[in-house]
Amino acid sequence: MNKKIPIAFVVAALCVLIGGALVGVLAAIQYLEPTFLKETLPFNRLREIHVTSAISWIVLSATGGVYFYITKELGHQIFSGKLAVFHLILFILTGLGIYISIFTGNMGGREYLTFLPVLMIPILLGWIVFGVNYFKTLLANVKGWPVYLWMWGTGIVFMVFHLCEANLWIFDHFRMNFVRDLTVQWKSYGSFTGSWNMLVYGTAIFLMARIKKDENVARTKIAFFFYFLGLTNLMFGWAHHIYPVPSQAWIRYLAYAISMTEWLVLGYMLTNWIKSLSAKEKKENFFPYRLLVITDIWVFGNVLMAVLISIPAINHYSHGSHITVAHSMGTTIGINTPILLASATFMCSCINEMILEKMQKTLSYGLALFNISLIVFLASLIIAGSIKGQWMYSENSAFYSVLTEQIKPYIRYFLFAGIGVFVGVTIVAAPVLKFMTAKLREA
Repeated sequence: MNKKIPIAFVVAALCVLIGGALVGVLAAIQYLEPTFLKETLPFNRLREIHVTSAISWIVLSATGGVYFYITKELGHQIFSGKLAVFHLILFILTGLGIYISIFTGNMGGREYLTFLPVLMIPILLGWIVFGVNYFKTLLANVKGWPVYLWMWGTGIVFMVFHLCEANLWIFDHFRMNFVRDLTVQWKSYGSFTGSWNMLVYGTAIFLMARIKKDENVARTKIAFFFYFLGLTNLMFGWAHHIYPVPSQAWIRYLAYAISMTEWLVLGYMLTNWIKSLSAKEKKENFFPYRLLVITDIWVFGNVLMAVLISIPAINHYSHGSHITVAHSMGTTIGINTPILLASATFMCSCINEMILEKMQKTLSYGLALFNISLIVFLASLIIAGSIKGQWMYSENSAFYSVLTEQIKPYIRYFLFAGIGVFVGVTIVAAPVLKFMTAKLREA
């Protein structure tokens, strides 16, 4: 396989990361000042561009990492380089189609997938191509697979399944029954998220093994316990989203129990791994190491939030408020993004051992700004969500305009912190993007 294909995936990912963060800032400004860009890009389109960019960042970055690691780092000959090129072109062209669909308002899909439903066909084709290439490359050596290979493979398979499931609403059997439609919608999106988490968390464990130079990190019983726990979350953890929907009691109890386990084992593994590293190992991979340490911290913060909002009594007030947004953004920005930036920087060090040393000061400044801003960012959302939750179920709830005035100061803090997150991410991503783009241009 052309060694530039994995790099091209990551270059595309970094572009949508920076662009998506900028669009998030514009959406926050419009949330405060509804007339801002309203005629050109109303809030519903800005939001969808931001969500699409966040998902694309995760998918493209994880995909590029998988291609890079199974070929360059693990030494496997890819089954078909042409399929990998086709996969890249297909995803980039489909991504452009999605943005055009949203920009022009020619949509019609649901939730995370509001673009033209027909664009789901090339997306599914891309994941099938990825799956064929992945399993044809590795299936002959399935015995003794480390856990990250199982996680990557599982993520690919379930992505195909749950993307199909997310579009069952096109059939009358689902669309014409509100409870069935809502249940399947939330079930599919919850599991869809779990599928890409398999790719991301598999990448985290791969990096842990490589930084420590010890494959046993990915072969321990606790690593495989984490895999099966993640698989259980993928298959059943979605159910805590549908507490308001009439459902069997056992589904609610199971969902509640599973929600209590989210990320706990990943946090446990990261903590033990951090403690086990020598000073030399930390120094040799200082930036990927720091990003994984940050991930560990945010894992525990998000676990606490997940535990609290999964309690039915609290979920009743928090669901649909800014607290739900804080939870999803805390996962995407605080956990997935540092892991994938760790992967991108690790790829840079694999290509050029000295490059991260040259970027050290810039990356460190960006990372500090990112973390400080993210704390304020999430705290503002949680406070605003608490106020909204009380308002929604208050017997004496005032007009919505009164609520917006109450939460406006916290939304301002959210906006300023969002600008800080955008600038911090850009400071980290820009030099990595510049380096990888230069590698693509090399003959």
